[in-house]
Amino acid sequence: MLDFSTLRLAGAAATAAAMLAAPAGATTLRFAHWVPPQHTLTASTIEPLQAAVAEAGVEIQVFPGGELGAGPLEQYVRAVTGVADIVWGLEGYTSSQFPRTMISELPGALPEGMTGYDMLWNAQEAGQLDGEFPGTHPLALWLSEPNIFIMRGHDIRTPADLAGLKIRVSGSAAAAAVEALGATPVQMPAGEIYNSLQTGLIDGVITGASAVGDFRLDEVADSYTLGAPLGRISFYVVMNQGAYDGLSDEERAALDAIAGRTLSASAEEGWNARAASVIESLNAAGDNTVYTLTDEEAAAFGELTLPVRDAVVAGVDGGADVLATMQGQ
Repeated sequence: MLDFSTLRLAGAAATAAAMLAAPAGATTLRFAHWVPPQHTLTASTIEPLQAAVAEAGVEIQVFPGGELGAGPLEQYVRAVTGVADIVWGLEGYTSSQFPRTMISELPGALPEGMTGYDMLWNAQEAGQLDGEFPGTHPLALWLSEPNIFIMRGHDIRTPADLAGLKIRVSGSAAAAAVEALGATPVQMPAGEIYNSLQTGLIDGVITGASAVGDFRLDEVADSYTLGAPLGRISFYVVMNQGAYDGLSDEERAALDAIAGRTLSASAEEGWNARAASVIESLNAAGDNTVYTLTDEEAAAFGELTLPVRDAVVAGVDGGADVLATMQGQ
């Protein structure tokens, strides 16, 4: 586990140095991420954030594709240490840092009719995620569209079809579900999926359909199965706490007006819209197998994956209370 007390001190020092170096009256915030500019993140999350704070004279300068440091697993540390003021990342890449947040990713955790961002902010506003985002100020927390099977050379209709296969996952929640289905989870960043699928290092992927378009996975995958209870993926946008505290009252008010559920809703809606568009394109292409499980077929997967939720929650300190709060109980 990272020493976050040390990182907080480093972040405060970096923020102070940046503020001293900035021209008087000008506030520029650096937003770092590791995906290309055309990724869903830009239109759904970054651009609304930029527009909201521009009215207060704040410029958000974006550094895509790992320009401020390669490696998506290190995104959070870049915010804490002040390498960037704002970062986007996936909790699953460093799952052990976010045990309570990761509950939201589990199969069956999100109640029907509830949004993922409401689920996460219910817990965040209740203080149940305290300690999972040290040294930063969360601006957005949300969930992806439902995870699906994205396969190369394998059609998935029953859990038995996964026996012995290597399936890429983004974090511990999906890994537990994959193990319950009799496959071997392989954790790696999304940017490595294409080559791994193409070369046979992995047989398939569990992630949202939006990733197919964002990472061109349709070029190397040929079979997609929808409808299994496989959970979702959680995301964050966080800001260095020192940089947030250093804003003027007007600047902070502009940021606060969009941060939280508003920005999170925009992000989640963007992910869902992208997923729907990708699935429509896959169906129209005619050279893929796109299959939606029947209720009976989905239930066969659920018999194995839904108990994973209860087992994982039981292993997290206060996990049952966190899940109840997330679900609005």
